[in-house]
Amino acid sequence: MTKADLIDVVAGEVELSKRQAGEVVDLILEEIKTALQKGDRVALTPFGSFVVRSRKAREGRNPKTGEKIKIAARKVPAFVAGKSLKDAVGGGRSSNSKSAKKKRK
Repeated sequence: MTKADLIDVVAGEVELSKRQAGEVVDLILEEIKTALQKGDRVALTPFGSFVVRSRKAREGRNPKTGEKIKIAARKVPAFVAGKSLKDAVGGGRSSNSKSAKKKRK
């Protein structure tokens, strides 16, 4: 699904013009971005959460030359799927998981 597809769905479901629906989608995405820039967590229960993760500085290699290079520490956005999303795509815990085995004892 693309952003344009999402705008079409929103426009159809809430009877807005595509332009208005596009503005709504843009506003939501902008607010998520702003919150992440501040280091906040964005929780869309039960869908999932957007978080900011810190990556440590590390040593890497230039794949072309094999030369060692230093990769600086940085912050990256990440998404953690919620239970309902995991269940919807079949990625929820199976009954053979460790936590399920503990509960059965």
